[in-house]
Amino acid sequence: MRMMGERKFLIGVLGSGKGSNFAVVADACRAGTAPAEVALVLSDVADAGILEQARQRGIQARFIPPGKFRTRLDEEAEQAYLEALRAARADLVVLAGFMRVLKQRFLNAFAGRIINIHPSLLPAFPGLEAWKQALAHGAKVTGCTVHFVDAGVDSGPIIGQQAVPVLDDDTPETLHQRIQAAEHELYPRCVAAIARGQIRVEGRRVVWGKT
Repeated sequence: MRMMGERKFLIGVLGSGKGSNFAVVADACRAGTAPAEVALVLSDVADAGILEQARQRGIQARFIPPGKFRTRLDEEAEQAYLEALRAARADLVVLAGFMRVLKQRFLNAFAGRIINIHPSLLPAFPGLEAWKQALAHGAKVTGCTVHFVDAGVDSGPIIGQQAVPVLDDDTPETLHQRIQAAEHELYPRCVAAIARGQIRVEGRRVVWGKT
């Protein structure tokens, strides 16, 4: 925990969709269960729900056009995102349904300070629509994973996981809903641990400890 008088631990959030994971992180910060503050929310989608969720909470929210590429930011857009995060003095970048791959320049700028949540128990089922992958493979257990972001696809060091059973009568929709409920518990808990300085990385291994 930061001592009284020290600068708050500040979070920048990137998202492309409704923003449900952002909302639970922001609300945990506001409630004091996560000793941090969301300073800025950025989106590559002009009418993304996450921007409205942020504005309703009085948090600075901006749409920054992603540029000419479909799956990543172009160079000009990447620079704009980095400048916005630096101006907000973000200590941690939290991805909340951000549907663009971050390239090496971005990863270098916030090395070891970018996290993501993925709807499976990584390393199982990386990539898109992981809950559908789990059903297609007949998995009996899946879940969600919070991990540091590296240059691979959902391959960074794992911070935390929460299991979700796959029921016999599950559809993609029902399974996804239960995974999202688990995400809403896990993400704020991991963000809080990072803000408290309880997380350290040893090689590929993430160790939780006391401050």
